[in-house]
Amino acid sequence: MKQQIIVSGLGGQGVLFLTRVIAEAAVRAGLEILTSETHGMAQRGGSVLSTIKVGPFKSPLIRRGQADAGLFLHSGNLDVHGHLMAGDGRLVVNAPEGNDFLRVDASGMARAMGAPVLANLILLGRAVAAGTLFCDRQGCEEAIRALSNPKFVEANLEGFRAGLES
Repeated sequence: MKQQIIVSGLGGQGVLFLTRVIAEAAVRAGLEILTSETHGMAQRGGSVLSTIKVGPFKSPLIRRGQADAGLFLHSGNLDVHGHLMAGDGRLVVNAPEGNDFLRVDASGMARAMGAPVLANLILLGRAVAAGTLFCDRQGCEEAIRALSNPKFVEANLEGFRAGLES
């Protein structure tokens, strides 16, 4: 199993937690994992990029045109980080509309659930349901349970499951 994944969003959108969940799912599955993060101007709402490599890689760097999967928490970041996607790479984007990629209005769904911070886990659920990532429902749920603050476990699982059903 080898997969190169990018997770892109704006500061405060849960990119880092989403990266940790995916990495934890890989660890629990006994897979090799490398991650890297570029925070940029995250504290001022700027772009955040995480790269995840699952498999026997030597460097966390994902070069132009090499990402197998991309999870974009903000559709505007397609212009910023889209060049990293392989021609046959699979995109899952938090967007109410769009034709060139798999989309889900994760932000709208999260607001409707009363918890805007769940958009990242809704997006993850959509990606897992579509078979975009190496991980499955069970592996992600175990990772969410392990990494979440105990008082937010059920809400986080609810967000992930909403994405699975979207």
